[in-house]
Amino acid sequence: MATQTSSLRSRGMEMLIAYKSQPSVELRNRLVRLNAGLVRKIAHRVSHQCSEPYEDLEQIGYLGLIRAIERFNPVQGCAFSSFAVPYIRGEMLHFLRDRGTTVKIPRRWQDLQKEAQKCQGDLIRELGRQPSDSEMAKTLNVSVEEWREVKMANKNRMPLSLDATVCQQTDSNITLGDTLPDTYYQRMQLLEEDRQQLQRAMAQLEDKTRSAIEYVFFNGLSRKEVAERIGVSPMTVTRRIQRGIDQMIAFLHPQTLQTEP
Repeated sequence: MATQTSSLRSRGMEMLIAYKSQPSVELRNRLVRLNAGLVRKIAHRVSHQCSEPYEDLEQIGYLGLIRAIERFNPVQGCAFSSFAVPYIRGEMLHFLRDRGTTVKIPRRWQDLQKEAQKCQGDLIRELGRQPSDSEMAKTLNVSVEEWREVKMANKNRMPLSLDATVCQQTDSNITLGDTLPDTYYQRMQLLEEDRQQLQRAMAQLEDKTRSAIEYVFFNGLSRKEVAERIGVSPMTVTRRIQRGIDQMIAFLHPQTLQTEP
């Protein structure tokens, strides 16, 4: 099973590299089918947290998967699944926000709006025109201010669609959803960027130094256990780890070192 999983990942990465160099709809569809299980897994998880059907979430998730395929850069050295999850989940959350429940209006205002709908036709026939706010307020036996609040609440009852266009450009439109930050997606993107930076810094280290850091910080082994594994003393492991950390800091923040006296 482990060998099969490794083979699938290897094949998937080869396809991603090929798609990056020469995109095609056929290859993209193959990548979508290969990673369909990831979409289904996330859709199942999200469907238990909302009332939307699993099938709808799954279909929306494929849009996020396609977006991830389009934006993934194989040379960055990260797993595609880790990169794709924020896109897939973000697309589902976007969908759920767009289908969110309407704004709640006080029962009194709802009743006033229903009464106003009945009275408005009579007033139009009587006056021969649209009634003013003061005339409607008098008919409903409320203040003008309250009637205006009722009208505004009813007008804003249905939220704007996140797909509503707020700006038109030559090559594309900017929707309301594009202007709203997805905090979960942003957090996941920042974590993924940090992970990729750390991975690149680790790749610069000498093999034994990198192994010592991975054993201690990623696998939770003691320095004595690490020393036995790589064939050095515990003190040497400590020195290697410290030197490796210093090298990674220099790689990640070179400008900091340059400004120090």
